[in-house]
Amino acid sequence: MMDSQFQGAIAVVTGAGSGIGAATAHALGLRGASRVYVLDLDETGARTVAESITGAVPVAVDVADPVQVADVFDAVIADTGRVDVVVHAAGVDDPVSKAWIQDAAESGDPVDVLTRLSDEAWRRVMAVNLDGTFHVLRESVRSMRDRGGGSVVTVGSSSAFDTLIGYPHYSASKAAVHALTQSVAKEVLPFGIRVNTVAPGPVDTGMAARTPAHLRAAMASGPARGYASAAELADSILYLASPGAANVVGAVLLSNGGRFTV
Repeated sequence: MMDSQFQGAIAVVTGAGSGIGAATAHALGLRGASRVYVLDLDETGARTVAESITGAVPVAVDVADPVQVADVFDAVIADTGRVDVVVHAAGVDDPVSKAWIQDAAESGDPVDVLTRLSDEAWRRVMAVNLDGTFHVLRESVRSMRDRGGGSVVTVGSSSAFDTLIGYPHYSASKAAVHALTQSVAKEVLPFGIRVNTVAPGPVDTGMAARTPAHLRAAMASGPARGYASAAELADSILYLASPGAANVVGAVLLSNGGRFTV
């Protein structure tokens, strides 16, 4: 049954050139999706992932640009006539802030990120993580509303609840993603569109590889499972997107290996 869970579905996955997005795109292909649009800012990454999925189409797109996002969804509708599943996994962190956090750990000084955080760094994180989510949600609903509905899953973060010292912009952007997703979920339910979000804890991806060593060690210690694989997150995401979650609307699904509950 798992192999046919998304039989014939038209799926769009952002941030699919690597990490959670790539694992989700692969899983959709294996579970029967007839077309998977692999979206990523990294055109090479998108192409590489798409080449490993039957019927996949790579698309270079910056989710922070509303025109690019609209153009992609228009193209999908022109090609296939519908969009059934959207997974919005595109997001960014801030390597500079992570380096400052690591420097503080090594020197024994207090973390000092906020006073050094530039407007440009703040806006970059917000533009991709929050504005990008708005752009993708808006175009998803426009594409699904008059075509029988569909399912959308956004990717938030457990750091929206368990906020990280020295990471105010990332935590704020992901908390906003949760609120935005839940508000949209209530609004679009009458159109047959289900919207949910998953809030990962630590996941072993390229982004996580930039996490300061002492934080990685802390996240891997204790009774919690530590770092999840991208494939495990894809399972959580595709549960929310699947018919098996028909009664799940506006949920923030914690997928953090038991690090905390809310």
